[in-house]
Amino acid sequence: MGQWEFQVMIWPALLFLLIFSYGPMWGIFIAFQDYNLFAGVKNSPWVGFMHFRMFFESSEFWSVMRNTFAISLLKLCIGFPAPIILALMLNEVAGKFKRVVQTVTYVPHFMSWIVISGLVFSMLAVDNGAVNELLLALNLIHEPVNWMSTPEYFWGILVSLNVWKEIGFGSIVYLAAIIGIDPAQYESASIDGASRFQQIFRITIPNIMPIMMIFLILGIGNILNAGYEDILVLTKNLSNGIVLPVADVIDTYVYQMGIVNQRFSYATAAGLFKSLLSVTLLVVANTLARKFGKTSLW
Repeated sequence: MGQWEFQVMIWPALLFLLIFSYGPMWGIFIAFQDYNLFAGVKNSPWVGFMHFRMFFESSEFWSVMRNTFAISLLKLCIGFPAPIILALMLNEVAGKFKRVVQTVTYVPHFMSWIVISGLVFSMLAVDNGAVNELLLALNLIHEPVNWMSTPEYFWGILVSLNVWKEIGFGSIVYLAAIIGIDPAQYESASIDGASRFQQIFRITIPNIMPIMMIFLILGIGNILNAGYEDILVLTKNLSNGIVLPVADVIDTYVYQMGIVNQRFSYATAAGLFKSLLSVTLLVVANTLARKFGKTSLW
């Protein structure tokens, strides 16, 4: 590829990135202002860290932070190893069965959360819901359970749906890494009498460890993104007040404060706090990975 062709390809992408990813960042200034929509950024008075203090002192702060970290850690602890396990399992099978499993597990990634929420509400419905009907038939419950309005079940439902939706698509990278492993390593291990499980733990996993570390670092840096669209649709746009105390995270809180209540400066301060904390976690995770001799981002 010549230099001219490279520039033709790269400059539109850079321009798009600057306009839509970095251009809107100037709006973080309103976190330090008492922003007025009609006065604009230029004429709105500066208030310093007032909105940050209001966020830290608010009655919802600790519950929002608890929900954010709890949901994020559950998604990370369950959702991170799930694609790895699936990729290792798919690598051990071949033929039509492997292709069918790949297709079935990839499809949910391309489904919108609106469609998924409709399926979930239908299956978990109190009246004629498939899950309740099955549990009643097996005598595991004596009366239908209102799954979507019981706070104790919300985290489990949310995390399970996220894992189901992304496990297949997430395994693509690991499958590609496994395919790139030199087959001679497996042949040598087989000659030495290593079983399939021993080959997985001594050859496959060590070879894909750099990819695993990179995704783990990114997952830690992304840990405060507990969810937004999935929580909105599963709580019916935050109107389900019963599960809201365990469902409200920073992103949904920012949406509620900024868009619904039109407290733009306050919502921006809360969002900026989340971004700064995410960057800090990313740097700490990358530093620890580099310190212990593992693969790091920089």
